[in-house]
Amino acid sequence: MRYAAAASAAGLLICLAACAQAPEQIEPSYVSSVPYETWSCQQLGEETVRLNQALATASQTQDQTRSNDTAGVILLGLPVASMSGGNIAPQIASLKGQQDAVRQMMISKNCPAVPPPPAPTKKT
Repeated sequence: MRYAAAASAAGLLICLAACAQAPEQIEPSYVSSVPYETWSCQQLGEETVRLNQALATASQTQDQTRSNDTAGVILLGLPVASMSGGNIAPQIASLKGQQDAVRQMMISKNCPAVPPPPAPTKKT
């Protein structure tokens, strides 16, 4: 009886591990700053704003996928949202890498800092 409970718990943990990652846990992928060398500070600032908006949208999608995965694991034992292509962790990693590359170029060109976007509010 104890072994069955332990096996069930282990299976649940494995399924939860297969769930989509939280956006804040996704590491940036490497993106070269070379393509941004010819950009002006204004263009870099505009790109920062665009990337911030794209990352916010992608993060909301990833959060929803993570929630759907959790519900799927609880109800069906499978992370259905990730299995159906909802996990966009690679896109988030790329956006974070692009942010890093633009930030590096802004620093090297002594551009004024772009204020960070407001923190997203969680719906309750």
